[in-house]
Amino acid sequence: MSLWTRVANVFRADTVNQQLDEEFESHIAEAIASGRDPLEARRAFGSVLRQREESREATVMGWLEGLRADAVFGWRQLLRNRVTFAAAVFSLALAMGSCVSAFRLIDALLWRPLPVSHPERLYALSRYGLGWDGKMAHFDGWAYPSFARMRDAVRNDAELIAVSPSSRSDLTFGSDEEMEKAYLQYVSGTMFNAFGLQPTLGRLLTPQDDRTPGKSPYAVLSYDFWTRRFHRDPQVVGKTFRLGDKIYEVVGVGPKSFTGTEPGTMTDVFLPVMMHGAVTRDDSTFHRTLAIMRPGVNLEPVRAKLDAVSRGFETERAKGFKDIPKKMIQNFLDQRMEMIPASAGTSSLQESYRHALSWLGALVVLVLLIACANVANLMTALASARAREMALRVSLGAGRWRLVQMVLVESAMLAGCASVLGALFAWWSAPRIVGMINPPDRPARLALSADWRVLAFGVGLVLAVTLLFGLLPALRASAVKPVSALKGGEDPHARRRMMYGMIAAQIAFCFVIVFTAGLFVSTFQRISHLQMGFSPEGLILLETSAPQGQTQAVWDEVADALRSTPGVERVGESGWALLTENSWNNTISIDGGPPSEVLSHFLRISPGWFETVKMPLVAGRDLRPGDTFPGTAVVNEAFAKQFFKGVNPVGRTFDKMKDDGTRLKCKVVGMVANAFYRDIREGVLPVAYVPFDVTVGKDGVARRDGGTFAVRSAGGNLLLLGAELRRKATQTRAGFRVTNVQTQQELVDAQTIRERLLALLGIFFASVALLLAGIGLYGVMNYSVMQRRREIGIRVAVGARSRSIAGLVAKDMFAMVTLGVAVGSVAGIASARYLETLFYEVKAADPVFLTIPAVVILSAALLAAVPAVMRALAIEPAEILRSE
Repeated sequence: MSLWTRVANVFRADTVNQQLDEEFESHIAEAIASGRDPLEARRAFGSVLRQREESREATVMGWLEGLRADAVFGWRQLLRNRVTFAAAVFSLALAMGSCVSAFRLIDALLWRPLPVSHPERLYALSRYGLGWDGKMAHFDGWAYPSFARMRDAVRNDAELIAVSPSSRSDLTFGSDEEMEKAYLQYVSGTMFNAFGLQPTLGRLLTPQDDRTPGKSPYAVLSYDFWTRRFHRDPQVVGKTFRLGDKIYEVVGVGPKSFTGTEPGTMTDVFLPVMMHGAVTRDDSTFHRTLAIMRPGVNLEPVRAKLDAVSRGFETERAKGFKDIPKKMIQNFLDQRMEMIPASAGTSSLQESYRHALSWLGALVVLVLLIACANVANLMTALASARAREMALRVSLGAGRWRLVQMVLVESAMLAGCASVLGALFAWWSAPRIVGMINPPDRPARLALSADWRVLAFGVGLVLAVTLLFGLLPALRASAVKPVSALKGGEDPHARRRMMYGMIAAQIAFCFVIVFTAGLFVSTFQRISHLQMGFSPEGLILLETSAPQGQTQAVWDEVADALRSTPGVERVGESGWALLTENSWNNTISIDGGPPSEVLSHFLRISPGWFETVKMPLVAGRDLRPGDTFPGTAVVNEAFAKQFFKGVNPVGRTFDKMKDDGTRLKCKVVGMVANAFYRDIREGVLPVAYVPFDVTVGKDGVARRDGGTFAVRSAGGNLLLLGAELRRKATQTRAGFRVTNVQTQQELVDAQTIRERLLALLGIFFASVALLLAGIGLYGVMNYSVMQRRREIGIRVAVGARSRSIAGLVAKDMFAMVTLGVAVGSVAGIASARYLETLFYEVKAADPVFLTIPAVVILSAALLAAVPAVMRALAIEPAEILRSE
């Protein structure tokens, strides 16, 4: 009989039994027909049941049939205990869904290989060491001339690729009124070929596009952008669009699976790196560098060669540095080249959230362990009620593995049911977590596909969970001794001790979760209530460009038009808004002295900007029309403290140093209060606010091509006002384009996105952990009361008071809770050391952060203990003694 037939027969048992019985009866009929006595014939063939079982071994896959029987029996057992079954499924579904959701997020951002050939050979070049600000960090930006030298030096050992970070830029396929946003990435022409990618339509960029700066105005659209924007129109090849003052021709569409090299951002348009305006500059580190190692080449010699070439380039460039402290230059030159594995790509989102996602992974594992311990206790309680059944099975000849299999099958079914609900939770929750990562104007986009990686993780998770909560009860159930069980069972205290031990572990895990969640909530509260140094409420920001350049008079005309808009109080201009990623810094010299070793930051502003953003003037005056740079500056208090030793700086002078040794002299005319410049986590920086620096063109006219209007609203709907301001700015003067409209409050909120995410996730998982721990406590205490009903009844009969009975029921449990809290406190403080970079002005050893979780957990334990204590107090001694 074939293997497939034997497998199929497992699921048609009644038919197989009927066929075997018919065959058996046919043999008896043949014997009777041949003249044998019917009784003798039946006696000769033996028992019908025995013959059927012997024949089944040849017609049915025995082990599979046993598995099926265990599944049917286990399902009936689960349905007999619906409340316990539902609690276990809910606990596991929440924990397993959180695990799968976390895996999808972590995998998409940190682990999933890029869809390119041989991603395991892909590395990102980075320098590690002291920066110009004197802080240790990784620097992954490169100047293209340095890249070109490194590429030529290792051409035989590796393929180097330049890829800029994806930037959200304005482009138009029609008129200026049809401007749209798209994510652009400048890449080497060799990238697509080196990655082994083929076009969906047209052609991709080639090495021919890497030859001459500014001479390759071609673009490749991503498949995703082609689908969203052009609905897969095959006529898109040959279309043109304008980006800034350049016209680009679409030459092809990329492969469906490739969306760029930055997880978290899906690139819409790929442009040749030769079209970047800074491609010839040796002081603009505008791109990252990826290296594809050739087969069989060792990494270290290549790294050393790249390090030497890079160091030589920077040493040569540093010869032109004038009036920069030698120590700062040496620190810069001493940076060490590193080649970091980048099979999953490289992005700023990875760096920002790598540590946070590691904490998220640890958190869901703890929740999973709590859930497994919880279900293990429930399974142990059920197993104790089936001790006599197990003893009877052993007495009838069931082997230990057979009993283990029976209980594990039941556990696997429970885990399978939980996995279905958990999968739905993971499908719902993962995209929502991604939506919380970045601000609305730059949302994170991750490929959260449910592919074989997620499926394999889910299957492995089900197996692991089944073993975690099912193996111990299965082993204990299979180790039952028939004589002991039939006499009343083994020592109940042994089983209670095991259950109490798991409760202590649950409480310890729960404490760690609640403790770290409290730290993150406190971090978010403190960082979100910081004084900004200005008033972001009601402040609308219009990022504006004038590609051909416009005079200051024209910019002032646009500002006046904005002031005349109903609902506008004040208007000011700056080079960019506060709390963006933009920065302008350099060393300075005080009163003609040597260059400082601390960098000063600068921001170009217009007269009246301080009043618009409500940044208080502390001393001196504001900028006035006619003030120029170099010449005039207003500094903040941090600048005065750092460079003037806290003395009133009004009337003092400083020189802004340039790389070529030129000194730009400025006189301080005012001092304003401290305000955050680009990132609230780095604290207040010394900042000098200077008038707009305009460039004089060949025609002798001074023009500038960009800036940000800060508009103070008098109230009302900021979105509607922003739309009106955009129209007013573009209609006032031809050539002006508002590239982005947002509120200053959005930028402030964007500064705390990571902290908000961690706080929300911490609260959620702390709630889940408390709920699961509470369910576990209730289940164990309820089991304890049921096991000790006779003892409690006797104690009540001999005069025990209610207080004594309550203490008897809850004493051991609260001892385990106290032990769990103590262990959790130590584990929490130890784990917080690895999370310090995610905290803000929070110390894990603060007694408040240890006391609050302890009080919360003890309160939850008390709440879970109340039903069990009430049940114990309701025991009637007469009823117990009568049943005995």
